[in-house]
Amino acid sequence: MLEQKLNDLKKTLINYSSLVSNMVERSIKGLIKKDTSILYHLIEEDEPQANDFEIELDELCMIIIVKYQPKAKDLRMILMLLKMNNDLERIADHAVNIARGAISLIERPYTKPLTDTRKMARQVLSMLEQGITAFIHEDVVLARRVCEKDTIVDELYVRVLKKSITRMAADRTTIASILLLLNISKNLERIADLSTNLCEETIFLTEGKVIKHHFSPLP
Repeated sequence: MLEQKLNDLKKTLINYSSLVSNMVERSIKGLIKKDTSILYHLIEEDEPQANDFEIELDELCMIIIVKYQPKAKDLRMILMLLKMNNDLERIADHAVNIARGAISLIERPYTKPLTDTRKMARQVLSMLEQGITAFIHEDVVLARRVCEKDTIVDELYVRVLKKSITRMAADRTTIASILLLLNISKNLERIADLSTNLCEETIFLTEGKVIKHHFSPLP
C-alpha cells in the first residue's frame, strides 16, 4: 500500500513538473513574440493551477508520513519530493515574474535585440526539461550533465548585466526598459539554479549521494 502511495505521489509531482515547464516555456514565448495573451493566460490560469498542485503535494506527503510512518529509503524519498515540490513552486513563481516583466517590457520599445536573453532562455528551458526527464527516468548521468550547464547560464547573465550597464550609461532613456530586461534575466538565472537543485535531488534519490557542495563534472 505504501509503495502505491509513493508511486501516486511521484506521478503527481511529474504532472506538476510538466505544468511548470510549460509555464516557463510560455513566459519566454510571450516575451519573444510580444504576445500578451500568452502571458496573461499564464498569470490568470496557469499560476492558480500550479498553486493547487503545490498544496496538494504538500498535503499528500504529510498524510503519507502520518499514516504510514515510512522509514529509511521511503522517508528519504518523501523528504526529497517535498524539496522538489518547493523548487517547482519557486520555478513557477519565476515564470510568473517573467510574464509580468514581459508585459511591462512589451509596452516599451526594446533598445536592442534580445540576443543574449534569448540564449539564456533556451539554455534555461533545456536545463529544466532535461532535469525533469532525469527525475522521471532516474537518469543520474543526465542529471549531472544538467548541473554542469549552470555555469553557462551564469556566464550569459554576467554578459547581459555588463552590456546593460553600458547601454544605460550611454542612453538614460533606456534605463526603465533595460531594468525590466535585467529582472527577466535574473529570473531565468534563478530557474537554472533551481533546475540544478532538482538534478541534485534526483541524484540523492537514486544514489543516496549529496553532491550540492562538492559537485564534480563528468569526464
